[in-house]
Amino acid sequence: QLQLVESGGGLVQPGGSLRLSCAASGFTFYYYAIAWFRQAPGKEREGVSCISASNDVINYADSVKGRFTISRDNAKNAVYLQMNSLKPEDTAVYYCAAGYYSCLGSATMPWGDYWGQGTQVTVSS
Repeated sequence: QLQLVESGGGLVQPGGSLRLSCAASGFTFYYYAIAWFRQAPGKEREGVSCISASNDVINYADSVKGRFTISRDNAKNAVYLQMNSLKPEDTAVYYCAAGYYSCLGSATMPWGDYWGQGTQVTVSS
C-alpha cells in the first residue's frame, strides 16, 4: 500500500525548532523527488522545499532559506525537514509529496504524484 506519513509537528514558541519526518512506503522511493508543502488557513498550498531523487538538487522557498534544511535517507525511505528560528507565519499544515525524479515545478501547485495527510505546525507564544 502506497503511503506517505508525516510526523513531528506540534506547538512551538517563536524562535524554536521542529524536525518533520516523512516516511514513505509502497513505491520505489529513490526514483522520486520529495517536496514539503504547507497550507495556512485561508491561503493556497505553497512549496517550502524539495530534494531531487538523485539528491543533487535542493530548493527552498525564499521565506524559509537559511532557516529550514531538507534531507533524505534512501535507506530508510524517509525525508526530513529541520525547521529552525520558527516564526508565527510558519504556522500551517505541512505536507510531504512525491514527484517522479525532479523538483521541477515544486514551488507551486499542482505538483506531486503522491501526498501525505499532513502534520500541523503551530508557532505561537
